[in-house]
Amino acid sequence: MDILHMVDRLEELFNHSKPIPLTRNVMVDENAFMDIIDQMRISIPDDIKKAQQVLAQKDRILAQAQEEANRTVQLAREKAEKMLEKSEIFQTAQERVAQVADQARAEAAQTQQDADHYVMETLTKLEGELVKIMSQVQNGIRLLEESFQTEEPQAEEPQEENPE
Repeated sequence: MDILHMVDRLEELFNHSKPIPLTRNVMVDENAFMDIIDQMRISIPDDIKKAQQVLAQKDRILAQAQEEANRTVQLAREKAEKMLEKSEIFQTAQERVAQVADQARAEAAQTQQDADHYVMETLTKLEGELVKIMSQVQNGIRLLEESFQTEEPQAEEPQEENPE
């Protein structure tokens, strides 16, 4: 029987008991009262055992829940650390990519500048050589013109025949 049911029966027994005049006391049927008390003695240990089992089960469930919570927190920390490491690795990789790209741009600009300088030097030398060759060509033409001019007057003079 349920302990609360037995308490209700005790209360009912009390309410149906005969009051003693001029006192606050009542007369209770001793056999009925003792019968309920005996049932309570039998029932209470069972209820206490059930309550103790419920408390033990509650403690076990709370311990399991705490373990699960600790595992979940630990897994979350590990995952967060891995994500942070990946994020740091990604950040480092991006920084390295930016450095390599900057270095490549700088090297390309330097190579372009060096190539422009080389082309300028080569063209300047070529121009100098061309000026020399042009000067030589002009000198050759002038010499030939002078040579033609000096030969022409001799060719125009009549040649005298020597009577002798």
